[in-house]
Amino acid sequence: MSSVRLNIISAIYGNLPKEAQITKIEFEGPEIAVYVKNPSVLADKGEIVKKIAKDIKKRIVIKADEKARKDKKETEEIIKNLVPKEAEIVNIKFDDELGEVLIKAKKPGLVIGKGGTLQNKIFYETYWRPVIVREPPIKSRTIDSILTHIYNETEYHAKILKVFGERIHRELLFKDRSVRVTALGGFYEVGRSAVLVETPESKILLDVGLNPSVTGGEKFFPRLDIDQVRLEDIDAVVITHAHLDHCGMVPLLFKYGYNGPVYTTAPTRDIMALMQLDALDVAEKEGRPVPYTAKEVRKELLHTITLDYEEVTDIAPDVKLTFYNAGHIIGSAMAHLHIGEGTHNIVYTGDFKYAKTKLLDKANDEFLRVDTMIMETTYGAQEQEGREEAEEKLINIINGTLNRGGRVLIPVLAVGRGQEIMLVLNEAMKNKKIPEVPIYVTGLVDEITAIHNAYPEMLSREVREAILYKDENPFTSEFFHKIEGFREDIAQGEPSIILATSGMLNGGPAVEFFKTMASDSKNSIIFVSYQAEGTLGRKVREGVKEIQIIDRDGRVENIKIEMEVNHVEGFSGHSDRRQLLHYLRNLSAKPRNLVLNHGEPNAIESFRRQVDREKERLGLRGTKIYTPQILDSLRVA
Repeated sequence: MSSVRLNIISAIYGNLPKEAQITKIEFEGPEIAVYVKNPSVLADKGEIVKKIAKDIKKRIVIKADEKARKDKKETEEIIKNLVPKEAEIVNIKFDDELGEVLIKAKKPGLVIGKGGTLQNKIFYETYWRPVIVREPPIKSRTIDSILTHIYNETEYHAKILKVFGERIHRELLFKDRSVRVTALGGFYEVGRSAVLVETPESKILLDVGLNPSVTGGEKFFPRLDIDQVRLEDIDAVVITHAHLDHCGMVPLLFKYGYNGPVYTTAPTRDIMALMQLDALDVAEKEGRPVPYTAKEVRKELLHTITLDYEEVTDIAPDVKLTFYNAGHIIGSAMAHLHIGEGTHNIVYTGDFKYAKTKLLDKANDEFLRVDTMIMETTYGAQEQEGREEAEEKLINIINGTLNRGGRVLIPVLAVGRGQEIMLVLNEAMKNKKIPEVPIYVTGLVDEITAIHNAYPEMLSREVREAILYKDENPFTSEFFHKIEGFREDIAQGEPSIILATSGMLNGGPAVEFFKTMASDSKNSIIFVSYQAEGTLGRKVREGVKEIQIIDRDGRVENIKIEMEVNHVEGFSGHSDRRQLLHYLRNLSAKPRNLVLNHGEPNAIESFRRQVDREKERLGLRGTKIYTPQILDSLRVA
């Protein structure tokens, strides 16, 4: 056993009361699990555990020894007697390996109790550690299947956590404190985001996405084929959010031998798996080769460790990870890597929105220290409409279309833009700003909206309060009608509004609606999200009047575009140039290195020049700006 683990064990034995009767100490991933025969001894000694955790700078959880836990049936009865009926418990599951009991309830706050009092009481009366999750008002098949899968594989899950723990809590081998960043994807381009961060001790992958603008070939994948990316040497994979251009190739790692952890937020875990499985389904239906199978997605879930915002976690012997809100989509995170004992601090923004939206609060700008910032610049060359202007423009286009008897097609990204537009349309219809016509929701939007309802604490204050306290859930509005896939009767029927995936017209029911609706000049299409270069959405947005689409039978269809084509940029989940500049100016800690990525070449170059001109005003006088291309490496420390 390494001296690092021995020192941790000594500190725990030396400080916990002997009456607790420690039976074993397990390194379960980033957490140190202390199993005791008598947890009740610690019921009023929480400060001792906190002090030990602070002294050794590790996360400690107290668990009961297997022999001390109450019988499962008795535990269920205790839980049901302790928890108010108003909590509406819907399911209870046990993890024998980790000593945890999952309690799924419609009102989890009533299970937790004020300041966690009831949650603690459940533990000290049953000796099972409660894990409490929300049953959303819109039932989510995805969350149900993920939790079932994880709780069916508790033995494997516990075993793999111990493997992670041994790797994290090991001795440092090298005195060199250098840090290198290598661009694997998403540099001078939008798509296949992937960054490798290397120290002499560890290798961390930040995002592993696919390129949505191509269907295969070398540019579909990040550059994982280089010597530095030997999968057995990767300590951790960190995923910032659930869009496929950031997470779409994670299962590929498991297919080719990766056996380590994936760190992300809980909503990202759920939506990531759903998006990956849907991508497989679409590829199979279109006869395209699939890079991995559902088997790898299921393995990925067992290896995923979910973290809350601002929760500091060891992910390698010399790297701590903290997630911060990125404001891009639900669960999206900026990844802060604290390397060594203050050697270097990296903030990887992922995609972020530095403005409040109806759905989310704006991105975090408070960091204790930033040495290197890797920042997205998707809209680094342009400015978007303001939110009020964007909403007014959207409403005007819809009204114009409906007044002439047409139908409105809004291709949406299933995650983020779909829910944002739902909130805008619901409010506009409630306030009589647009006529009461059916709003059809199809594709993955409905299931992902259900996942939003499972995590209201991660939504904007207004939406959170409406769901939790006012019983006015905007996502269950009477104006919304869920449909399955494409419906020709709707595409050619009465005036209506159709929200359909995918947002770039590169698959999904939006393409089928577009093909049927494109030739009717009464109809309109409104793009509300980024259209990547090479996608059908990009071509339509740029004004082509005729396109060829290969149908599922391999025949070429000629589509004439007579419908009105519009785009409203103000709803984007990305920051525009002004917001990016404001973000840099307002950062609490200024970076020494600014690395620009996730933008087409003109966006990155335009933004680099802008920052260069405004360095003094932005407080970046000593900051070096880098614009690496794919496979470029930077030594940042």
